[in-house]
Amino acid sequence: MEDSFGKPLDTVNTALADHLTKQEVLAITQDDETRYYDVSSTPFLAGEVMTGQLVTISDVTERESYRLRLEEKTEQLEALNRVVRHDIRNDMAVILGWAEILEDHIDDDGKDALSRVLQKSRHVIQFTDVARDFVESLSMDGTAELTEIELQPLLDTELAVVRDSFPNAQFQVSGELPDVSVQANEMLSSVFRNILENAVRHNDKEDPEITVTCEVNPETVRYRIADNGPGISDDQKEQIFGKGEKGLDSSGSGIGLYLVHLFTEQFGGDVWVEDNDPTGSVFVVELPVHTPSNKVSS
Repeated sequence: MEDSFGKPLDTVNTALADHLTKQEVLAITQDDETRYYDVSSTPFLAGEVMTGQLVTISDVTERESYRLRLEEKTEQLEALNRVVRHDIRNDMAVILGWAEILEDHIDDDGKDALSRVLQKSRHVIQFTDVARDFVESLSMDGTAELTEIELQPLLDTELAVVRDSFPNAQFQVSGELPDVSVQANEMLSSVFRNILENAVRHNDKEDPEITVTCEVNPETVRYRIADNGPGISDDQKEQIFGKGEKGLDSSGSGIGLYLVHLFTEQFGGDVWVEDNDPTGSVFVVELPVHTPSNKVSS
């Protein structure tokens, strides 16, 4: 305001004067409206004596309001994650346990219905894992702390899990899984788990067949997960991962495959889908090979 020129700052706005030595954003509420300001100061010096200072005030209300909304959404997502991971998962585990007991006490007419109950119960429990991974991916804020991970034991573990979850499907490894490491984190398990489960859930064959192969190049390792399902049309090959600006809004994108794309990108790799021969799809996961300094050959 013009009538403030020449006056001491603490007589114009006490909150602003007190804030000059602080680093956080200043919030000022007037007439039930809160606005946010970034305050910085530059001293005027005569030798080593400060004779005054230039105060710069930037209105950052829009930026700060957006940040606060993000914090609120994150808290809500974490609360939802706790409900999904604990309450829903625990209840479904109880339902699944009682349903499994019924397998030996039900007649032939009810076996098909019970089989569907068991299948859906396991699916809900598996979905809680996807929900957890999705919330954790949001909290990464685009940056992930990576460490060395050996791929062979990780893939062996995920194959054992899906074999147990889908006894009607055939999972096989063509050749040997190489002893190779990459830079990633625990979310790498989610990448392979989602692709392997997706190969069964969207398979139209009575006995789904999934084959895993691997090839190692000087700088990358490439895993190919092939199925004998209906395949994916060319116009859906990009959209199923939610790639591009649309993200999860992209047609055909599910949370699981969106996470696959998100995590492989954070690990410096890529994922895409090709046609299988004679039918089905091949999901390809490519990651940079990590060579620890103590393993570098001279």
